[in-house]
Amino acid sequence: MKADPAIQRRLLDLAALDASRARLQHRANTIPEQKALGELEQARVEHRAWVARAVGALEDAQTELARIESDTQLVEQRLTRDRDRLEKTSSVKDVAALESEIATLTRRRSDLDDIQLELMERVEEHEAELARARDAQLAVEQEAEVLITKRDEVRRELQAEAKVIAGGRATVVADLPADLLELYEKQRTRYGVGAAELVGALTTGSNVTLDNVDLARVLAAAPDDVVLCPDSSAILVRTERSATA
Repeated sequence: MKADPAIQRRLLDLAALDASRARLQHRANTIPEQKALGELEQARVEHRAWVARAVGALEDAQTELARIESDTQLVEQRLTRDRDRLEKTSSVKDVAALESEIATLTRRRSDLDDIQLELMERVEEHEAELARARDAQLAVEQEAEVLITKRDEVRRELQAEAKVIAGGRATVVADLPADLLELYEKQRTRYGVGAAELVGALTTGSNVTLDNVDLARVLAAAPDDVVLCPDSSAILVRTERSATA
């Protein structure tokens, strides 16, 4: 393949842009705040579960307390009714039955009062636990929010840089013949580097100094010959910094 030496040198610009793009992608994949968010995610899950458990326990206690309060209200209504009937009846049999039922209801109310007091204490404990859980969750979520804000800021900066690189790359690509660009992309895809400069006897594609045989073969090629690096397989671009025959 033949290509004007000046056009070949444009491949070095393209390779530099692709190297910058790769570094940019690496930075995007290794944003410290994203890593910290990943590490924090387990804590976020645990705190959400803690809040859910606390809410469930509180609701259960509140439901039970409401049931006991309802039972207490029914007992009070029955006591009021029986006492009213006791005051109005003159039947010895009815008096005995009513007094017995009133005694039973009084004991039941006392038991319900004890249960209600215990449940009220449980509700207070669960409310306190829920408050602790929510405070802890809030702290974790605030930490996450700070990380997300910083991560998104970094992402925007990287996207802006990527846009500049993409624009520069498009400009260079427009200057390249299709066959040369195709070879560049093929070598870059296969070997990681599409084009490298020969600096002295060193190829920047792998930072290896070519031996005398390989160097002689490269230098023997015509200036417009497209040469592949014997070591990195990238297109080896000869410049004024290259060794001479």
